[in-house]
Amino acid sequence: MHRICLFPGTFDPVTLGHTDIIDRALPLFDELIIGIGINSGKVPMYSVEQRVDWIREIYKNEPKIKVTSYEGLTVQYCKKVNAHFILRGIRYVADFEYEKAIADINRKMDPEVETIFLTCSPEFSTIASTLVRDVIRNGGDAAQFLPAEVARTIQQQKS
Repeated sequence: MHRICLFPGTFDPVTLGHTDIIDRALPLFDELIIGIGINSGKVPMYSVEQRVDWIREIYKNEPKIKVTSYEGLTVQYCKKVNAHFILRGIRYVADFEYEKAIADINRKMDPEVETIFLTCSPEFSTIASTLVRDVIRNGGDAAQFLPAEVARTIQQQKS
């Protein structure tokens, strides 16, 4: 069986925490789909196109990675792209409790989709997109939390 995994998220913006999880998940799967979820209730800081472009640029030399965006239930999107795994990154215990509840609901909706949890490397556990957006909004330098490709674009947008 071809092991296809969906890593869903908003990636607004893509952080070193995200790339840490992606990089460590790569050997586990034949294909890793980075799925940018479009949530009508949230107004993102960066466009879906910008976030897709960032991930494509970061992983331009990695053929196992595909980047897409989707609306609706993640577990339904898994069926559409033939993914039998959902990847979720965990920073703290509170993340696990929330993510486990989602995984349990997803399993009830589709028992063929398994959620895989990877914990962040310790040096990235404090990086959250929400906090990074606050730093950027308030004129701070967020480069230390971002892949070079993302930091460069944000710096260019400031000038």
